[in-house]
Amino acid sequence: MTKRASVNIASHLAAMAAAHPNNPAVVISRGRKAPLDLRYQVSSFAELDRLTNAFAHGLTSAGVVRGTRTVLMAPPSRDFFALTFALFKIGAVPVFVDPGMGVKNLGECLAEAEPNVFIGIPKAHLARLLLGWAKKTLRFVLRVDGWFPGVKSVSSLAPKEHHPFPCETTQPDETAAILFTSGSTGVPKGAVYTHGVFDSQVRLLKAMYRIQPGEIDLATFPLFALFAPALGMTSVIPKMDFTRPASVDPEEIIGLARDRGCTTMFGSPALLDRVGRYAEGKNVSLPSLNRVITAGAPVSALILDRFSKLLRPEVEIVTPYGATESLPVASIGSHEILNKTREDTDSGAGVCVGRLAPEMEVRIIRISDEPIPKWSESLRAEPGAVGEIVVKGPVVTREYVSRPDLTATAKIVDADGSVMHRMGDVGWLDREGRLWFCGRKTHRARTEEGELFTDQCEPIFNRHPKVRRTALVGVKSNGKVRPVLCVELEPEFADADQRTIVQELKELGAEFSHTSRIKDFLFHPHFPVDVRHNAKIFREKLADWAATKLP
Repeated sequence: MTKRASVNIASHLAAMAAAHPNNPAVVISRGRKAPLDLRYQVSSFAELDRLTNAFAHGLTSAGVVRGTRTVLMAPPSRDFFALTFALFKIGAVPVFVDPGMGVKNLGECLAEAEPNVFIGIPKAHLARLLLGWAKKTLRFVLRVDGWFPGVKSVSSLAPKEHHPFPCETTQPDETAAILFTSGSTGVPKGAVYTHGVFDSQVRLLKAMYRIQPGEIDLATFPLFALFAPALGMTSVIPKMDFTRPASVDPEEIIGLARDRGCTTMFGSPALLDRVGRYAEGKNVSLPSLNRVITAGAPVSALILDRFSKLLRPEVEIVTPYGATESLPVASIGSHEILNKTREDTDSGAGVCVGRLAPEMEVRIIRISDEPIPKWSESLRAEPGAVGEIVVKGPVVTREYVSRPDLTATAKIVDADGSVMHRMGDVGWLDREGRLWFCGRKTHRARTEEGELFTDQCEPIFNRHPKVRRTALVGVKSNGKVRPVLCVELEPEFADADQRTIVQELKELGAEFSHTSRIKDFLFHPHFPVDVRHNAKIFREKLADWAATKLP
C-alpha cells in the first residue's frame, strides 16, 4: 500500500518565513489610547517561525510529543500563534475551548478531551486549580505569561539559541486538534480535526475568496485568525473582548482597518451590526478592504446593507455557510443577497447561503431525529422540499471526542466509506444549485397544522421598522404546541406601544399562509445569544421564558 503524503498546517508558516521573512505575520493592537510608538506589537514571519521553533523545542523537552493532547487557554497574542503552530509542528493535539461557554461546560469539555498538558494564562490556572479541570489526566502544566506559583513558563523552557524544528510528517487522517463547538444548541461537542481537514480548509478558503499571500487580515475571531499565517496573510488582532463581539469598540475596528491597510476582515454578524450602526451618518469608509467575511449565524440583509456603505461599491460581504464540524460548505456574497435573494427571504423562502464550495456535496434528506448509520437513496427528500441538510467533502470531520452517542446521531457512512455530516439544519436546494437555510432542526415548531421553520417565518416579521429581530419558538400548552413569536425592539423604540406593534406584526404575518398561524407575540428586552459570535439566539431559553408568560 502506498503511504499518503504528509500534511501539516505548520508547514505553511515555515514556507512563508522562507519566502517572505520580513513580512509582518502578526500585529497585536494595544488599543487606540496607547502612544503612537507603542500602539502595535509587530512580529514578522521569520520572527514568528523562530519563536514557534523555540517553543517546539521547549515543549518537547518538557515531554510534549506527537499525539499529546494539550489544552491551550490564552487570548490571541504572538505567543498564542507561536504555541499553536509549535504544537502542530510537534504533531501534538491542541484542544481549543471557548472560555465564555461557562464553568460547568468547560469542566465537562476538558474531562471529555482527556488532555495530558495544560498551557494557560494565570487566570486559567487559577480556575483549573479551584475547579479541578481534567485533574485525572493532566501530567504537567505550563503558563503562557505572567506568574503563577509552581508553574513554569513556556518561555523558560525554550533554548536561547535558534535551532530549526522540522514539522512532524503527520498523515491526512491523523488527529491535529480538538475544536469544541460554541454550545449554542446544547452541550459543546469536541470536533476531531485531522491534518487533512485543516489542509483542505486552507485550500478551499483560498480558492473561494481568491486570497493571496501578502494580504492583511483584521481578525476578530481567534480560531479563524489561525488561518491567516497558513494563508500567507498578516493577522491583525484588535484590542477587544473576544467573548463579546457585540460590545466591540467600533473606533478600534475602524481605526485598525485604516491604520494597517487591512484587505480582508472576519467579523460575526453582531460585530458588523455594532460597527455599521456606529458608522451610520458619520461619512466613514474602509477603502482598503477587498472582502469582508461573516459567519456564525444568518446575517440579515439590513446588517449587510448598512455595513456595505463603508466599503467600495465592488467589494462584497461574503457569508460562508458551515459549522465547526464542516467548514466551508457554501458561500454567497452581499450583492446577490441584496439584489436577488433578499425579496425571497422576506417572503418566507428561507435564507440563501449560496452555491457549494469546491469539492463539497450537499444532500437534502427527510427530517428525522433518529440515528442513520448508512446512506440510502431512499432518505432523500423530494426535490425542492425542505429537509435536513447533509454534507460530504474533505472538510467534514468524522467524529466527536468521547461522544460516540452524538457521533452516531450526527454522522452517516456513505456507500464509498466516507463520512457525511448531518448539519442539524433544515433547508432546500433551488434549481440553480443554491442552498437555502430554513433554521435549526431542533428549533422547528411542530404544530398540529404542520411544522414551522424559524428562518422561513422570522424574516417576514423582521421587516417591521421598529423590530430589531424576532425568534420563533414552540411552547407546549394544553397538550399542543403553540407557535410563539418573541420580539426584540430596536433600542429607540423600547417604549413604543406594544399593542399597536402586535397588530402590525399580525398584518405582516397574514400575508403568508404559514405565518398567519402565529397568534402569540411576546416582547423580550434583549435576546440571549451564544458566547462565541453573540449572534445565535438561544431559542431554548426563550421558549422556557415564553412558557412562563403565556396565559
